[in-house]
Amino acid sequence: MAIATKKPAEKPPLEKIFGPHGWLARHHPHFEYRRSQLEMAEAVESALENRQHLIVEAGTGTGKTLAYLVPILRCSERVVVSTGTKNLQEQVFFKDVPFLKKLFPEMRVTLMKGRQNYLCRQKLYDIEKQPVLSGMEEVDMYAQIREWEKHTESGDRAELQNLRDTSELWSRIDARGEACTGQKCKEFERCFITLMHQRAAESDILIVNHHLFFADLGLRQMEFASLLPDYAAIVFDEAHQIEDVATQYFGVQISNYRVEELARDTEATLRAKSLEGAEVLGAVADLRHRADIFFDLFPAKDGRNAFHNREPFLQTNRGTYSSLLNALVRLASELTRLKDRPEEINNLARRAEELRRGFEFALESKERNFVYWWERRGRGVFLEVSPIDVSALMRERLFDKVPAVVLTSATLAVAGNFDFLKARLGVQNAKEKVLESHFDFGEQALLYTPAHLPDPREPDFPRLASEEIVQILKATHGRAFVLFTSYQQMREIFERVRPRLRYPMLLQGTAPRTALLDRFRSTRHAVLFATSSFWQGVDVQGQQLSAVIIDRLPFAVPSDPVVAARIRMINEDGGNAFTEYQTPEAVIALKQGFGRLIRSETDRGVLAILDQRIVRKPYGRVFFASLPHYRRTDKLEELRAFMREC
Repeated sequence: MAIATKKPAEKPPLEKIFGPHGWLARHHPHFEYRRSQLEMAEAVESALENRQHLIVEAGTGTGKTLAYLVPILRCSERVVVSTGTKNLQEQVFFKDVPFLKKLFPEMRVTLMKGRQNYLCRQKLYDIEKQPVLSGMEEVDMYAQIREWEKHTESGDRAELQNLRDTSELWSRIDARGEACTGQKCKEFERCFITLMHQRAAESDILIVNHHLFFADLGLRQMEFASLLPDYAAIVFDEAHQIEDVATQYFGVQISNYRVEELARDTEATLRAKSLEGAEVLGAVADLRHRADIFFDLFPAKDGRNAFHNREPFLQTNRGTYSSLLNALVRLASELTRLKDRPEEINNLARRAEELRRGFEFALESKERNFVYWWERRGRGVFLEVSPIDVSALMRERLFDKVPAVVLTSATLAVAGNFDFLKARLGVQNAKEKVLESHFDFGEQALLYTPAHLPDPREPDFPRLASEEIVQILKATHGRAFVLFTSYQQMREIFERVRPRLRYPMLLQGTAPRTALLDRFRSTRHAVLFATSSFWQGVDVQGQQLSAVIIDRLPFAVPSDPVVAARIRMINEDGGNAFTEYQTPEAVIALKQGFGRLIRSETDRGVLAILDQRIVRKPYGRVFFASLPHYRRTDKLEELRAFMREC
């Protein structure tokens, strides 16, 4: 994948950039010399120059973004930076990159997101001719987008401040690939995707996110056109997330939503192209009918469920399943019968065939390394096929093909080593480095593990934990995240605690995530009750967040189909899933949760674990060995005394 994009130049020592009197010290308004930042930059540069893989855990406050960006900018070949979220991606591109342009004015950097983030000009023009806008809000938003389209350079929906995340209008005019006709489109030369790819081909650095990266990796494996130009190295920021993302993109997902999108897009294309297609419309109606009958076979209750009984399911419902497959075949056939059909029609026929193959794989495949499961979320029914172990796939498709892969995060090591990460991702022959945070955790944080609480699995735990949370919040004057591993427990304890305290109480699910965070930051003494989505990627500095309370050790739910399949495979292969998989996973999740509290040298606060298993069980030693060296206590009075000092 290597491609040279810059001429090698003489490089001054990194000390001249990161040192106490270096370039950053003279130009960065908040610079603090950190030996660990310089060490990380040197390790990344060595990996890029010597074409080696590198795993580096950089503790909170290291300044890891600049520590990998500077060596990348000094590299003579194209490098990809992949982040865990679009928010971090935008922070790197819009904040860190412009700052470093003062030092590297000639660098060429492109931000790349998934196609659904960009406007399709042709769809925007086509929809103007169709009576499909519903309500004044949608009509007004269409007018705003139409005006924005005239001057935007990127076409990125992030520029539209008033566009709701759930906008149905955007889903009809975005640039996702299913309906794309490529070079045959009249707007191809002006297409925002075309322009993005042109910028990427001329760039030294590509800023992507994990989802886009693994979507590209999947296309490369199938020998389709790639999303990214060739590159010589990749840096994964928030690398602890990539097993889950790889699992998603190395698998298969089909749903009633995908069937309905195919039906809706077919009808819209016939209208937009003024095509006579009575037979096609008949096939669409038949597909909708057959799909409704098929998906109604799955129970109505929300949740994820293993699909162990696929063979009995097929035996009982063979006619319904076959009718659905035949409806997809019929639609593809009717589409290809249309005379003088445009490329959009061929795309629809291809999508129908892909869906048919997806159903067959989900219902009939017998490959051992995959787990088959289904999920209902509201009106959506999803059939999923996920690899149980992605290590061989990652080794074959990534680590054996890309000369230098850098994995970094504040939470990669378990008990001081990377054995778990390397086993899960298939990493071999990598350099390794654990860099301690420069924060004084022994002075800044207190770890509180109350000794009197029962096991979280005991029926009395919610009542007693609620009382403990009340006492902690009184001592901290609110200003806390209370984090849970289950929505049910979150809601129950929230209802128990709320009447006991006068602090503003925020509950996940009552408002969008960003709105809740904004309210927390701007509301004195606020308390936020939340689950796993707030365990990582959240940054609240200062006294506004003075406590993180965790109800129980974050072991993954063992009944989850993917988790259960991994446990079963490890045990069947002679391993011990609890020590090799479940405990290390929980350790990394706990480190993420604790990482919310101490974000600067002036932050102080309490970290409370209400799960006494961390003290009583032998595996608790692994958790303590993996966490920073906090001051520890099991006495509430010591917690109160610590907070009085804050």
